[in-house]
Amino acid sequence: MLALHPKRIDLSLDRMWCLLGRLGHPERRLPPVIHVAGTNGKGSTVAFLRAILEAAGFGVHVYTSPHLVRFNERVRLARLGGSVLVEDDELADALATCERLNAGDPITFFEITTAAAFLLFARNPADVLLLEVGLGGRLDATNVVDCALATVITSVSHDHHEFLGDTIELIAAEKSGILKRGVPAIIAPQSQQALTVIERHAERLRTPLRIGGKHWRATPDRDRMVFRDGNGIMELPAPRLVGRHQLDNAGTAIATLRCIHALRIPDTAIEQGLTSVEWPARMQRLARGRLVELAPEGAELWLDGGHNPDGGLAVANALADLDRRVSRPLILVVGMLANKDCQGFLMNFAGLTRTVIAVTVRQDTALPSEEIAHIARGIGISAETRDSIAEAIAAITALGLDPAPRILITGSLYLAGEVLAANGLPST
Repeated sequence: MLALHPKRIDLSLDRMWCLLGRLGHPERRLPPVIHVAGTNGKGSTVAFLRAILEAAGFGVHVYTSPHLVRFNERVRLARLGGSVLVEDDELADALATCERLNAGDPITFFEITTAAAFLLFARNPADVLLLEVGLGGRLDATNVVDCALATVITSVSHDHHEFLGDTIELIAAEKSGILKRGVPAIIAPQSQQALTVIERHAERLRTPLRIGGKHWRATPDRDRMVFRDGNGIMELPAPRLVGRHQLDNAGTAIATLRCIHALRIPDTAIEQGLTSVEWPARMQRLARGRLVELAPEGAELWLDGGHNPDGGLAVANALADLDRRVSRPLILVVGMLANKDCQGFLMNFAGLTRTVIAVTVRQDTALPSEEIAHIARGIGISAETRDSIAEAIAAITALGLDPAPRILITGSLYLAGEVLAANGLPST
């Protein structure tokens, strides 16, 4: 599919509408949709939603992007006992159908694969479809659904300036494009600039809002989490996903499900979902595998796909929390794409990390490792380069640090995919 269609982004809905028409409009035969947009936290929020819904016994389809190791990760289909990744033969059939009916017309990779996902979701029964936006919202290929149970906007921050604009207001306007007339929208805690834009769009569409920090709150309480909204207070276990930012993502998911009265989610399902949720490459500790065996004895190896300044801040805060519990020297292994704000990302770790080891992501648009190291040195962080993740970890082992270090591999979801593949364990 990558060879047949450009991977480049071209935000438009016209090509999608044309192909969906030839497919018999599968987007009109989808299960009830929860549509999720945002800059950071979309995938984690969807993971919490899935875990809670499945704990409550609902059949759940899930669409997310990008994948880490296998394309199949983007499409989960509802099954008894919990959703599963789409099988190769079923995926191949849907892709072939879309390719045949598209008949060589211009279309992007994300558009034609999204159409294939809609075809799969329409062919398989489920109670709910969790639909994650690819980029932006207003003109994203997923924004062909005209009704939903709810829409969700997670944290809005700077990213993809070349497509969404270079101000928070412009980016928030694009994300607000998924709001639907009369359909409740759940908004994660936002900057005032983003929230003002979202509220203005909601008022125009008469969209009822449930805003984090105003209508609901998720706060830590020792080793637990407290959720408050207009329906009362819930004392809950801490989310399984690491980092204080995951409280907001978990809270966004809970607020969403508590405003969809038709679903009637019991408190026990929320508790179970918070403690069973899985979402790879988001402050994920790698406990075993080939790369773990290369690390110094007793070291911690962590993986996070964060790649913008706000994502870096969330990860840096999580690392600071870990250091307060058990102090270890921190080493970063960083690979990024050239269109990301590398300096803004790395600034979050100045004074926190001992050194950065830069690697080059295996993508055409990768930022060379020498440039990452140069940027790190420019903000006062010691840096060096290596040709691969394995060489980077071997270099850390050679340092002979005592106590054993905490190693974080970060900067790109593409890099995270490389790590999971090299480590030799399933990504999901």
